[in-house]
Amino acid sequence: MKDNVPPSRGRSAFNRRDFLKGSGAAVAATSLVEAQREAQAAEDKVVAGSTKLTLNVNGKDVEVSVEPRTTLLEVLRYQLNLTGAKDLQDVSVDGADTVMIDGKATYAGSVLALQARGKQVRTVESLRSSDKVDPVISGFVKHDAMQCGYCTPGFVVATRAFLDKRPNATLEEIRAGLGGNICRCGTYDGITKCNLELAQKGGA
Repeated sequence: MKDNVPPSRGRSAFNRRDFLKGSGAAVAATSLVEAQREAQAAEDKVVAGSTKLTLNVNGKDVEVSVEPRTTLLEVLRYQLNLTGAKDLQDVSVDGADTVMIDGKATYAGSVLALQARGKQVRTVESLRSSDKVDPVISGFVKHDAMQCGYCTPGFVVATRAFLDKRPNATLEEIRAGLGGNICRCGTYDGITKCNLELAQKGGA
């Protein structure tokens, strides 16, 4: 009889399928949050894990405090006050942060401070001592190889490192050897003339 038939169930706003979908989304969201927390905790642990380190910079042993992610550039500029190498905010494409590591021209912003342990680091500041000035610096001045000057310290260091290895370099070798440095002001003519003159003198 109709009186014994249970009333028809209308479509509920929430059904089992929607509930399960919602539960799955909640679980995924919770997992994502937990993963983010773990990642942040790991990062905080790295940040807090500073250690003492001895570096040889410009012929002297210096003790600095570094984290695993601290770059050599950061140490030079912000702990040792050697600001010749320029900080381009992680853009290591033009050589303004060039230093010498064991005689090789290297971007200081691309090297971790820990990687420089046990090596000889030289910055542009090492190329002048009291009244003694490296011929590269004098050559840059003579040939007007600078404008804004921002890239100049890196170019000077790269030039010294290059001429130490190729004291009698040709024009082609100079152009190839200094290809890792860029001057946005376009003073390449003066830089090239400086290099050629010094190369004729055996690297001076």
